[in-house]
Amino acid sequence: MRRVYLDHSATTPVRPEVLEAMLPFLKDEAFGNPSTVYSYGREAKKALEEAREKVANLIGARPEEIFFTSGGTEADNLALIGTAAANEKKGRHIITSSIEHHAVLHTAQYLLRHGFKVTFLPVTPEGLVRVEDVEKAITDETILISIMHVNNEVGTIQPIKEIGKLARERGIIFHTDAVQSVGKLPVNVDELGVDLLSASGHKIYGPKGIGCLYIRKGTKINPILYGGAQERKRRPGTENMPGIVGFGRAAELAGQELESEMERLQALRDKLIDGILTRIEDVQLNGDPRQRVATNANFSFRYCEGESILLSLDMKGICASSGSACTSGSLDPSHVLLAMGIPHEVAHGSVRMTLGRDNTEEDIDYVLEVMPEIVARLRSMSPLYEEAAGKR
Repeated sequence: MRRVYLDHSATTPVRPEVLEAMLPFLKDEAFGNPSTVYSYGREAKKALEEAREKVANLIGARPEEIFFTSGGTEADNLALIGTAAANEKKGRHIITSSIEHHAVLHTAQYLLRHGFKVTFLPVTPEGLVRVEDVEKAITDETILISIMHVNNEVGTIQPIKEIGKLARERGIIFHTDAVQSVGKLPVNVDELGVDLLSASGHKIYGPKGIGCLYIRKGTKINPILYGGAQERKRRPGTENMPGIVGFGRAAELAGQELESEMERLQALRDKLIDGILTRIEDVQLNGDPRQRVATNANFSFRYCEGESILLSLDMKGICASSGSACTSGSLDPSHVLLAMGIPHEVAHGSVRMTLGRDNTEEDIDYVLEVMPEIVARLRSMSPLYEEAAGKR
């Protein structure tokens, strides 16, 4: 059976070149702790700093502004909790959006329970945060704005540069969760105007369990873990050397191939979107049709359950999702789609397909061949669809 993986926003396979770079740090020859002073430690330290430089280069930062974490979730937690703790004497108000990843939303809710005020901004039907809404939400107490760069479910690209300019003018620290944009879009921290940026290794063909937080020099932020002086006292704990080296190599490769892959994947994405919308009735594209990342296509199929579609696709060898992998066990509809004003019954029929470097035009042809049959079969069992068809 043909296998087609269309869930690259959930995770990506480790590239062979990345695995090759990691292997010495998983075996005898490079097992040293970079905090030690003898030769094994010095060699590990050299590799650590080389990886830091490669990650920094991908986002236009300085190496000393990159702090390695266990992934995007920890980076988001450090950004929000660390900034709140370091700046609470200045104010206790935070602004974020209603469509953030739960790594930001749940952290913001934690701060809300601990005496901070949080504004959760609405979005347009296309999933865009309005810059004017950010401006209206700012008060004298605002210390942090956190808006994601690319939404993980619908792929909408947020106006980060404009929000960054606003934050700079008001002297407010600005964080962006860039887990779904780094390696998929050109990302430059100075051009975006961000003070903090989260990224993750396994979204760009690196290993799981490694990420980073970019912290602009001079930004006040406290650690949220204690127990050592690693990562310049911002993130203690013995460094995950295989993960860090793999992340560095993945970042290096992503930067080299970014332009060509963006162009190739956008063409495949457009073919997928056009094919679904023309071959299947009662389906809508979720997210902004133009201001979206090249890898994302998110659809709502009326009179179908998204879970049933996913199981049917899996039986045909196609892997997709209904939204964030972090909420795959939930029966609730996507908080992102609901925030965009999509009704519950429509949101329940949503499927996210996210493309990657292993996808081909033949993959898209196969999906477009089987998807109409799947939807037609599921709708044939839906009394709601029969009722709607009878009214036409």
